[in-house]
Amino acid sequence: MPELPEVETTCRGIAPHIEGQVIKQVIVRQPKLRWPVPETLGQVLTGLSIQSVSRRAKYLLFSTSSGTLLMHLGMSGSLRIMSTDQAVGKHDHIDFIFNDGTILRFNDPRRFGAVLWTTEPAAEHQLLRNLGPEPLLSDFSGEQLYSLSKNRKMPVKSFIMDSHIVVGVGNIYANEALFMAGIQPARPAGRISLGRYQKLAECIRVVLRQAIQQGGTTLRDFVNEAGKPGYFQQQLRVYGRAGLPCADCNRPLTEIRIADRSTVFCGHCQR
Repeated sequence: MPELPEVETTCRGIAPHIEGQVIKQVIVRQPKLRWPVPETLGQVLTGLSIQSVSRRAKYLLFSTSSGTLLMHLGMSGSLRIMSTDQAVGKHDHIDFIFNDGTILRFNDPRRFGAVLWTTEPAAEHQLLRNLGPEPLLSDFSGEQLYSLSKNRKMPVKSFIMDSHIVVGVGNIYANEALFMAGIQPARPAGRISLGRYQKLAECIRVVLRQAIQQGGTTLRDFVNEAGKPGYFQQQLRVYGRAGLPCADCNRPLTEIRIADRSTVFCGHCQR
């Protein structure tokens, strides 16, 4: 599933191609996604200019003078910049065609993605208004994590993966950040000190920034706007490495299930 680094990579990749461009046509081949694609989407968007492309959590926001197009890549979705001579594939569900001939193509084999339209302020949309802070911005901190964790018995891994606490810390990056911070993933969130949360907040930022620099993590489906994979998988230190030697102490890594998600850690380095 595309997580924050993959969505950020997509956002940065497509923005230079379509910001300031006018939508000439919208072709919807498959309207049945996670939620139905609005029937009037083509009529609404035709003639509008894309003022900016941004990201909130794992949502892509395309701002226009009349409203905002919200997109989510779901489990297997991708957005690619195409030329007019490139053939349409089986899972190419929507094309956004611009006046200069650029095509932004939405591909989603599993159809868990979403393409929605809103005329209200994007931050007030029901899918966005209750989300936690962005981990790469200044309003996210260890102090905030510590305050929200008080009296919570849930595993710290589940705590930092809760989008109401902080957005974008998916399974892969939670594993990696907790290893970097030296925190055992199953430890109750309410039994971690302020100092350790300060370190964890910084580790979350570091891991996400590193992943963005590498173009995200490709485990199965993700490709960027040019159809190329991300390479952060080559830097993973715990995720997917159960039974292999810890990069720090050389002891075998342990795998458990937390909230039905694979969780790999070092029993010696993480406490």
